[in-house]
Amino acid sequence: MKRKNLSRAVLIALVIVAGVEGTSLFRTEGAAQTSQARARDVPLFEVDPSWPKVPAKWKLGDASSISIDAQGNAWVLHRPRTLKPDQAAMAAPPVIVFDAAGNFIKAWGGAGSGYEWVEREHGIHIDYKGFVWLGGNNCAELKLPGLKPVADDQLLKFTPDGKFVMQIGSSNQSKGNSDTKNVHRAADLWVHPQTNEAFVADGYGNHRVIVFDADTGAFKRMWGAFGNKPVDDDNCQAPTIKSFSDPGPQNFSIVHAIRVANDGTVYVADREYRRVQMFTNDGKFVKQLVKTSTPFARNLALSPDPEQQFLYVGDGKEISIVDRKTLEIVGSIQGPGMLGGGHQIATDARGNLYVAATGNGMQKLTFKGMSSLASR
Repeated sequence: MKRKNLSRAVLIALVIVAGVEGTSLFRTEGAAQTSQARARDVPLFEVDPSWPKVPAKWKLGDASSISIDAQGNAWVLHRPRTLKPDQAAMAAPPVIVFDAAGNFIKAWGGAGSGYEWVEREHGIHIDYKGFVWLGGNNCAELKLPGLKPVADDQLLKFTPDGKFVMQIGSSNQSKGNSDTKNVHRAADLWVHPQTNEAFVADGYGNHRVIVFDADTGAFKRMWGAFGNKPVDDDNCQAPTIKSFSDPGPQNFSIVHAIRVANDGTVYVADREYRRVQMFTNDGKFVKQLVKTSTPFARNLALSPDPEQQFLYVGDGKEISIVDRKTLEIVGSIQGPGMLGGGHQIATDARGNLYVAATGNGMQKLTFKGMSSLASR
């Protein structure tokens, strides 16, 4: 089946099959844009209700982002300063690590010597060398409780044990989308091993993808929506979009997530315009997927199979399963006990999905294998 119009919403039917050991197994079923659907295998998941196991002495604030390291451990970035005053004394450090079973491993992070910790924690990424990258999205004009009135215009890089390595940019120093030294409230980051480059979803204040050398922090290149030159439009509040068009505005809105496939293809979630755009490694626009009927393009994750055949996309109360090469929606993950599409998501080498849902917490969706739609 060849998609005639990628911007049309795809109808998705969800079948919930029998529970396994007291939890619900989510079966995803693709839908056709023509009368004859294409049969293909899709992944199955179930909620792991025991994940994670937070030490009793600690409380977590809003879970903003999750990244998985080479050992399968989940690195959670949360916002300690979002805890209520009566729980503030129990706040866990902002970076907390769990193994695949949810057992606590370690925690660290916060203000320190030689770097500027972000005011409002947003994105975390563990690169192929094991380094920990993170950024924030605080806006000075919002004057959020407990936060300094500065913009998070920096990216931080640490060792796995929390030793500071490098800072790109400086707090409150952005000069806009033409600035090659600072980011501006960057949302997400992904290091591509083949080129050792850090691709940044930049983000809330800027409206671009910017690429740095992952070792030195040197600027490499940048681009906006459709590969255009990004245009400044800096607002603290997320825009309220009341109508959508195809192909949509020529500038990104909130560049909320970024993933780079093993073959170098770059995927960008433009959250407020409900679209995923696909680029070559050097920023040439390839195609996009727009889904206007739901809050689509909240976040992104790639399936871990050798071909990385699926792109998972946060989609309101569900997670859409997209063929990453054609940008066709082929299924949906949804069911009882699931937190929805989440704020940021991640996959591990076994195919499990991890969801950070800010104020709603976080969870693990255990991969249960593939199921052929042809049998239904």
